[in-house]
Amino acid sequence: MTIVLFIISLLILIILPNVSGQKKNAKRIQGDAMTEVVQTQVDLYENEFDESPKSLDDLKEKGYLSDKQVQQASRDGIKINEGRVNAH
Repeated sequence: MTIVLFIISLLILIILPNVSGQKKNAKRIQGDAMTEVVQTQVDLYENEFDESPKSLDDLKEKGYLSDKQVQQASRDGIKINEGRVNAH
């Protein structure tokens, strides 16, 4: 029984760092994806209105982003500056 507990503990010690690292990696990938979505919507907005949106709210008001997307982008630190998307 002691050997089984030792082996299980050893496996947990090996697996746990990999799992926690994956969570950080997933958040980074999600942030990168949201940045791309916002940039695409900025480009579409510019094509339609011949000007850059001033903020995420401009994109939301014109139907380019949903409330949920604006909230996620804000949490990710995404801002619009002169038609370019900046992620912090």
